[in-house]
Amino acid sequence: MNIRVKVISLLALLFAALIGIDIGIQRQILLPSFAELERDDAKVSMKRIEYALDLSLDTLAVTAADWGNWADAYRYVQVHDPQFVSTNVTPSALKQLQVNALMIVDLQGDIVLSSAEDLVTGAPLDLDFAARRALPADFPWRGNLADGKPARGLIRTNHGIMMIAAAPVLNGSGTGSPLGFVIMGQLLDRSHVRALGAQAQAALSMLPEPPPDVPGAAERVTETDQVTRIDRSFADVYGRPLLTLRIEVPRRITAQGRTAVTYASAYLVGAAVAALLVLLIVLNRVVLGPLARVTRHAVAMGEGSDLGARLNLRSRDEIGRLAREFDAMVARVEQSRHQLVDQSFHAGFAELAKGVLHNLGNAMTPLAVRVSKLGDRLRAAPVDDLIRAAAELEDSPTQSERSRDLKAFLHLGCREVSGCIRESRHDLEVIQRQATLVQSALTELMQSTRGGHVIETVRLPELVSQSLEIVPDACKQRLVVDADESLRQVGTVRVPRTVLRLVLQNLIINAADAVRDAGRERGTLRVGAEIVREDERRQLHLHCADNGVGIARGDLERVFDKGYSTKSKDTNYGIGLHWCANAIAALGGRIWAASEGPGLGASLHLMLPLAARET
Repeated sequence: MNIRVKVISLLALLFAALIGIDIGIQRQILLPSFAELERDDAKVSMKRIEYALDLSLDTLAVTAADWGNWADAYRYVQVHDPQFVSTNVTPSALKQLQVNALMIVDLQGDIVLSSAEDLVTGAPLDLDFAARRALPADFPWRGNLADGKPARGLIRTNHGIMMIAAAPVLNGSGTGSPLGFVIMGQLLDRSHVRALGAQAQAALSMLPEPPPDVPGAAERVTETDQVTRIDRSFADVYGRPLLTLRIEVPRRITAQGRTAVTYASAYLVGAAVAALLVLLIVLNRVVLGPLARVTRHAVAMGEGSDLGARLNLRSRDEIGRLAREFDAMVARVEQSRHQLVDQSFHAGFAELAKGVLHNLGNAMTPLAVRVSKLGDRLRAAPVDDLIRAAAELEDSPTQSERSRDLKAFLHLGCREVSGCIRESRHDLEVIQRQATLVQSALTELMQSTRGGHVIETVRLPELVSQSLEIVPDACKQRLVVDADESLRQVGTVRVPRTVLRLVLQNLIINAADAVRDAGRERGTLRVGAEIVREDERRQLHLHCADNGVGIARGDLERVFDKGYSTKSKDTNYGIGLHWCANAIAALGGRIWAASEGPGLGASLHLMLPLAARET
């Protein structure tokens, strides 16, 4: 999949995800918020109903208190004067007070005065609550008589729900001991309910019976597609559910919100598609097209079709700059890019020469082994036998038994010589590569006395593979080099490739010798890496851990000293690790060893500063 398809796919997925998220937000957050607004509006309307009902009860309580603090009413409770009733408790008086029932109760709860009238017709009402001789024994307001505490509430009568309010009978000045209660009642009829709804500006209705699943003083919200319904239950003076008021608020906000969300979603999809198309056209013209041109040119250069071709891209952005840099790089392809110049090491020229000889010895060992094998193979080839057989064949009769045997021998010999030539040709190619590596290493090491090392961009897995190419076959047969996944994760780094390759070669050879000294036929060297920040610089931490003979604790610092070695003096001069330490130190890094002790393997650590990336 090319980058154009990837970009188009990613942008399409991004826009689709954004559209999906936006539509989801609209439908999961905005629409429910509209419903919440309607629900809150309905609850506020129900609160207004409650306030209006409380206001009606408060008004009734004020009227009852006004009558209760009347000297004539106080005197009537004392002497029961009939003239007080005929003068003050008349249908017109009740209509003026806007009450359907008026009662005066003494301290024992006996009703000493009772009157009930229809406010519309003025006719008497056979109201069961007002027709009693005394308050019921369980009437909750009996406890208020002696204390003179006013009360108000709702009660069920034979003519419907009634609002009642009670106030103490006082002497007219608001002082003294109360003689009883003045109780006034007003029926909560349909006209009163409509008035309450008008005050709250809501469609209010009163249910004949409270729903069984709604307790007293509780509220239930019900939503349909058309309305939001709230049922509010009210209790009577006994605390029992008495009536339920219901308001219904049309769901116009949700309907308008749903329409708005639908239009907004459609507009969003259209705008997103248009924006995506415009963005793709601009990207294709500004980025993807020039990038594809640069890619095709790089592929053509890699295939070697035209090494002298130039892009000549005139744009001034990063891609244009990349194209110009690529053209400049192509102009320098014919020049040598690997100038093997190294920094001078801390040791002098004599010590450098020892390091050169040591590393060349390590590099020449596999080369000498392969040349020796090549010589043995060529000497073992039956060339002389074939020459004698050919000469004898010329003198033998054509159809003789001896002639046939000689031809068969010549055929087999030619096949053997042909195989020998093929293997020798392969060995010569390997010898040629190894000789080139040796020459490169020699040039790098000798030039290190005159200048700095060449910093190259390398990949660590490839660097380990290049180091293995100059390791003797005997070491590679004894040691398995396990390149850790961390080498690949580090990516490319800018380091002196040749010096670091020779250091790794020394470490691999030492690890193989440590496995041999531990008495193992085959061992493992695990190579890992990480990028760390030390002394405010990015550094490469390269660590090589083997399962060889290990290092004693007292020798951990000495292994890098000149001339120190635990191997035979006939075959080792203690130069390898000492040269490695000097080489790493010359690059501004450091090297150290770690081991749990003899027989437990060892690990060597390199800390090397990384060169800044070229821009």
